[in-house]
Amino acid sequence: MSKTNQSPGAPAATLQQTGRSVRLSGLSKHYGDFAAVDGIDMDIRAGELLTLLGASGSGKTTTLSMIAGFTTPTEGTVLIDGEEITRVPPHKRNLGMVFQHYSLFPHMNVRTNVEFPLKQRGVPKAERRRRAMEALEVVELAHRAQARVTELSGGQQQRIALARALVFSPSVLLMDEPFGALDRALREKMQMEVRRIHRELGVTVVFVTHDQQEALTLSDRIAVFERGRIEQVGTPEDLYERPASLHVATFLGESNLLPGTVDGGVFVTRSGSRLSAGSAENGPATLVVRPEHVRVQPATGTGAGIAATVGEVVYLGADKRLVAVTADGEITARIAAAEGYRPGDDVRLGWEPGAAAVFPG
Repeated sequence: MSKTNQSPGAPAATLQQTGRSVRLSGLSKHYGDFAAVDGIDMDIRAGELLTLLGASGSGKTTTLSMIAGFTTPTEGTVLIDGEEITRVPPHKRNLGMVFQHYSLFPHMNVRTNVEFPLKQRGVPKAERRRRAMEALEVVELAHRAQARVTELSGGQQQRIALARALVFSPSVLLMDEPFGALDRALREKMQMEVRRIHRELGVTVVFVTHDQQEALTLSDRIAVFERGRIEQVGTPEDLYERPASLHVATFLGESNLLPGTVDGGVFVTRSGSRLSAGSAENGPATLVVRPEHVRVQPATGTGAGIAATVGEVVYLGADKRLVAVTADGEITARIAAAEGYRPGDDVRLGWEPGAAAVFPG
């Protein structure tokens, strides 16, 4: 990964890495009859930031733990740049790890906390100090090197944990729900910090979260997990605009769901409204459309679309959230702030061809 776009004042070259690729092949972890991870295959590209996204129990953290070496797979292999490391101990994998709980040493100051991994590796004292200060420069906390970690805020402590994971120049950085304990403002700030550091250092990052907005903000690509398997891997735009399954469509972003039936390329809602279904197969199905794709028009005539009554309008600044009541349930739309619809107005709802997806079941 080229570093020609490195920002002014970035650290010296010793912390910079060309990230290494990770391949998971047939990777499984069983606990008795329960498959926490069930035969996943995935290639993580060198230098990318890939997020493992899923609900609790979906298998994302177990997968990260097998990459780190903390959990032994039941089946399958883990390779870094083509070299198998499935049975290599964690401390010999040269992987950085950042947890939700920072695990900092309260009796040490900031610099000695960051130095600790180097001390464990037998790095000489002067070199440890130099590289620790370099890592602190990366997270913009060199000026607090002598402070006790107990004197720092939660966001600062998380940045110290990040510096400690970067100080020995890992080829891959693993992050397990690292911002879960932070408030919203700090989470958003730390997300931007991780993107900046990833861009400057070029390290491969594998990031675990259950927060869909965090995944969309951070990721080059996202792998959506469900019941120990990967439902879809793609860019945030791919997954949001072109979900491969109903689970991906509903888990990532806000969606309207209309149950019904497909008959000859036409989607028929339970109340009888007829909508284009594209190439969907005949049978029971669910139509999914994002709120920003729903068009709201006055209920004039009997044109195409779904008859509805405005139930609620919420002003959000740049736009409004409109909830319309139909014979098939509520449908949410995002409309321009200047639109003058009010509760009780009769409207018709529609969307451009291709804006909705239809999934069987």
